[in-house]
Amino acid sequence: MAGLDMRGQGLGLGMMGMPARSLITAVQQKEYSAGVWLRRKDKLEHSQQKCIVIFALVCCFTVLVALMFSAVDFWGDDEDGITEENCSRNCRVVLAENIPEDISFLDNGASHLPLSEGLYSLLDRAIRAVEIVSPLWLLNSSDYESSFQPAARQGRALLSKLQGLKARGIQLKISSGMIDSSELEMLAKHHAEVHYVNTTALIKGSILSSFWVVDRKHFYIGSSSMDWRSLATRKELGVLVYDCSCLALDLHRVFSLYWGLQYRDFIPSFWSKRLFALFNRDEPLELTLNNTKAQAYVSSSPDFFIPKHRSSDLEAISRVIQEARQFIYISIIDYLPLLSRNTQSYWSRIDALIREALILRKVRVRLLISCWEKTQPLSFNFLWSLRSLCMDQANCSMEVKFFNPRVQSDGSLQGINHNRFMVTDRAIYLGNLDWLGNEFTFNTGVGLVISQPEGIEERNSTVVEQLQATFERDWFSRYTHSLQANKTNVCSKQQINRLVPDKPGHLDNAPMPISVDPHDNGPAPIRHKHQDDGQAHVKTNHHDDRLSKISLQGKADGLEPIIDSYQDRAQVKMSHDLDSRQVQIKGNHRDNPMDLPSQSAESSGSREILNGSL
Repeated sequence: MAGLDMRGQGLGLGMMGMPARSLITAVQQKEYSAGVWLRRKDKLEHSQQKCIVIFALVCCFTVLVALMFSAVDFWGDDEDGITEENCSRNCRVVLAENIPEDISFLDNGASHLPLSEGLYSLLDRAIRAVEIVSPLWLLNSSDYESSFQPAARQGRALLSKLQGLKARGIQLKISSGMIDSSELEMLAKHHAEVHYVNTTALIKGSILSSFWVVDRKHFYIGSSSMDWRSLATRKELGVLVYDCSCLALDLHRVFSLYWGLQYRDFIPSFWSKRLFALFNRDEPLELTLNNTKAQAYVSSSPDFFIPKHRSSDLEAISRVIQEARQFIYISIIDYLPLLSRNTQSYWSRIDALIREALILRKVRVRLLISCWEKTQPLSFNFLWSLRSLCMDQANCSMEVKFFNPRVQSDGSLQGINHNRFMVTDRAIYLGNLDWLGNEFTFNTGVGLVISQPEGIEERNSTVVEQLQATFERDWFSRYTHSLQANKTNVCSKQQINRLVPDKPGHLDNAPMPISVDPHDNGPAPIRHKHQDDGQAHVKTNHHDDRLSKISLQGKADGLEPIIDSYQDRAQVKMSHDLDSRQVQIKGNHRDNPMDLPSQSAESSGSREILNGSL
């Protein structure tokens, strides 16, 4: 029994001599500790996951904020305290125009503030800052040029006033696509801030915008560039708006977009809210212009450079055309509805709207085009096509005329009409771009739309009426001639001087007055041209010298028979047999009008830059 007791007592001991109760307690403690550890481990892992998620979110938010505020740079945090709520809407507008000295209109024709005086007035009003965007900086004419063209000194005077802004405590800020401008370097030495925008890398185009913003209160938009020729030998037109901080602030935001793109080779995927447009074609600014109620907004190009709420130039042009009920008058340098880069295609955005206005709404359309050596021959085909729509159509009116410059003694052209505007019975559009597909697609531009709401009785000589009078003055002047059916208008240097009026408003086959001033030793500087995708730089010679000899035997209107096929047109030369007028087409396509550069040459006055660099 004792043995049994001993064995029984042995049953109460653990395997290692521990009491059973103690073993159970130890196991339970271990299980509890394991459970606590597992729970702590789960909580730790869960906390780590939360931390990772939170850290990732914080990183994303930080990157997002960094992108928002690094995508563009801004001048000032509060935009000088000007907001959409407290900005000025009681504004004054003035048309500013440069008319070359040897162009004279009738005494009763429309006249406006000289462009140079208008720009000086903006500088005189400046208190804090002047912001300028221009496609070209060439104000400092040479002694040779200014000696034969007194008006050329206006450029030097303007440059001098810009240099003197620092002494008045005024900040001068310039955004430009030019990297080799001696004038910009000079202004930078006089404490101007100059930002270079590499538009070649960003949009494969150029900065063709031309506008000023002064103290975010006054501004200028127009056809001229900072070129002495824009103040002397070219016909330019722009609009000056005073005491209008609502619109000036909106235009300043366009400048801020350019300003913030310095040294960048990519376009931000989104824009800061500070660059959003304040007004657009669907929500224009309600304001008072010259004591008359009006609506206005600023548009821009190209689509790559358009933040939220901003209307594009094409949208602005479309709306103005669509709302016209009586007439549409258009004054531009070039009209060619083609989009050409690596391939060519019909660009219908504006052309189709004009056709619709003619046929469906019976709106009267007039197109005033500049006739000069770089006028694309294919333009005439599209213009004839527009005119042909009104054949045998009641209440359909489509007219086309060309504004002719004068040929200088050295063969260069002077007095080219650089205007870029449209006026209808209801509104105006004034911009920086020619009406070519490539212009709106690849180049930067800015436009201003001003409309007069219906029902206004006292218009007080509105800007719409003033611009209409300006167009009609040019249209009926002795410097224009009409497009004639089945004729190719010759716009070369050799032919322009043979066109003179045969009746008021028309030019025909007698010599134009030729200025003998030898100041201009070559054509005006032309826009940037860039190589694209390995394409070589091309200089286009639109007319062979022999065309001038052939034209002498042509009809008295000074126009040549149409060449049957422009689609396959290359360098065109007339054969030696003048009677047969045989056409030989070379295969080098050097003169193919469809191989257009991304911007039309000279239409903004920019210098041509070879080797494909800005």
